[in-house]
Formats: sequence, structure tokens, C-alpha cells
Amino acid sequence: MSIRQRRSRTSTTSTTEILSETAKRIERKVEHTLTVLWDDLPSWQQDNHYITSGYRPATSSFRRSFASLGYIHNESVNIYSHLVGAVVFTLSGCLLYTIIKPRYGSAETADVLAFSCFFAGAALCLGMSGTYHTISNHSPTVAKFGNKLDYLGIVFLITGSIIPGIYYGLYCHPHLFGFYTTITGVLGGFCAVIVMLERFRTPAWRPYRAGIFVALALCGAVIPILHGVQLYGFHEMRERAGLTWLLLQGFLYILGASLQDGPKGHRRALMISGEVLIRYFICSSSQRLLPICIASRAAVVLGDLPSRFDNETLPLVLGRGVPTSMRA
Repeated sequence: MSIRQRRSRTSTTSTTEILSETAKRIERKVEHTLTVLWDDLPSWQQDNHYITSGYRPATSSFRRSFASLGYIHNESVNIYSHLVGAVVFTLSGCLLYTIIKPRYGSAETADVLAFSCFFAGAALCLGMSGTYHTISNHSPTVAKFGNKLDYLGIVFLITGSIIPGIYYGLYCHPHLFGFYTTITGVLGGFCAVIVMLERFRTPAWRPYRAGIFVALALCGAVIPILHGVQLYGFHEMRERAGLTWLLLQGFLYILGASLQDGPKGHRRALMISGEVLIRYFICSSSQRLLPICIASRAAVVLGDLPSRFDNETLPLVLGRGVPTSMRA
């Protein structure tokens, strides 16, 4: 082998080593960078190309994923709004129990269970969602499983918030309460199975996801309320079941489901708010609007439940007997 050939081979080897080392340095740099751009993400993290920055790189480490709680990225608002909400609803449930339980002698175990269904559903939903979005950059396997739990939490919240409405709306008809509660439980179980399917988390299923959740809410809440209106009339059902609150809840829920439906919603928002793109990227992601509206809906239910309790128990405590429509 001539000197020229040896030099050429040495030069080629040296160039290859330099390129390889440079690639490794870039990979290590990206790996330890707090946030990266859309183009730097592996394919399994690329969900919405309209959001181009503020992403956390894949970590393959729960410790590093939880360490992202300490800096700002495009999941920060999602994570903290849900984790803080989970803590608030858990503490609120415990506090309200200490208030409601001794409030009236007529408070029964059923009242406690009705409230517990709501608080458990809200805490599970927000806690599971917050945890999922914290560890969603761990790995494809963890992200997939966490995403399923995220949607399962939404099913828990919807089901848990429907049951108190049925209980207080049909307070004087235990058989109807049992019937509609059973239907709600069956529908909730069906939705729980559906959301655990692998295809359910794909972008193509975005409209179906929103549709399934809305269908659960409508079938579990609207039909029993309409039945209650038929039994008691609109005015009394408004007092018993808080129809005004229910309308606000439905508005928030359907608003969140419609805005959540895919990148088009984000593109429309970007066109409207082009001057605040950086803030938008930090405060927005493909599944953010629906859970935030769900959390708002949960807060509305929290404001409504004590008044429902009073409407059913206070007349009994004051010796007025059953509600007006049930009196002789």
C-alpha cells in the first residue's frame, strides 16, 4: 500500500471518527437540554406539529421526568393545573365531610357516598392526568400506558359527577335512582374498556374520543334529569337538581371537547393570536383544553352539591316533610 493510499485511509477514518464523535456530542446535548423543538423529537412524541417548541426530550428516566416539574415547558400548565387540582379536591372532600356530616341529623350514609363519588372521580381524574403528563416524555411504552390512564380518569370524573345529580334529582324515587345509576355504571364501564384500547389514543380517534365522553355525559345525566322534570316539573327540578348549574357544566364540558379536537383548533388559535406564539406554545398542547374545561366543570359541581343537599335535607329537618310535589 502506497503512502498516498495510507494517508487517504487515515484521513477517511479520522473524518468518520470526528463525525461520529460530533453526533454523539449533539445527542448528549439534546438529551440533557431542558426543552427542544418539534424537529428534535422522536416520532412517538410528535403529536401536534402546530406546536413547534417547548418540548421536553425523551428521558427513559422517571427521576428526570419528575425533575421537569422544576422548569417551564409546554406541559407545565397542564401538569400543575391537574396536580394542584387533585390535591385541592382531595382536601376539599375531607373538609366538606367534616362540615356536612355533623351539619344535619338527617345526613345519611347515602349522602356521604354521593359526595364521595364526585370527589373520588375528580381527584382520580386530575391526579392521573397530571401524573401522565409528567411522565409522558419517559418512553413510548410509558407514554402509551399513561395516556390510557389519562382518559380513564376522565371516565371516572364524568361517572362520579353524574351519580350525585341522579341521587338528589330523584331523591324520593330510590328505584329510579338505582336504575339510572346502574345504567351510568354500565356506560362508564363500557367507556373504560374503550379508552384502554390501543387505537383509542391515536390522532385519528380524536373526534371519537370527544364523542364518547360527551355521549356518556348526555346519556348518564340528561335522560334522568328529563325524567325528573316530567315527575316534578321544571321549577322544582331546578331546585332539586340545580338545572342552572347543570347547563353551565354541560357548556364547559362540550366547549372543552370541541376545542380539544385536534391540531385544527390550535391552528385557529395561532391565526388569532399570532403575536403571542411563545406564550401559546408554553400554555398549550393537543389535549389541554378538554381537561381544563373538565376541571372547571368539576368546580361547578362542587359549588352545586351543597345546595342540592340542603334542598333535600333541610325540609326534613324543619319538619316540612317531603318536597312539595310529593305532598298530599
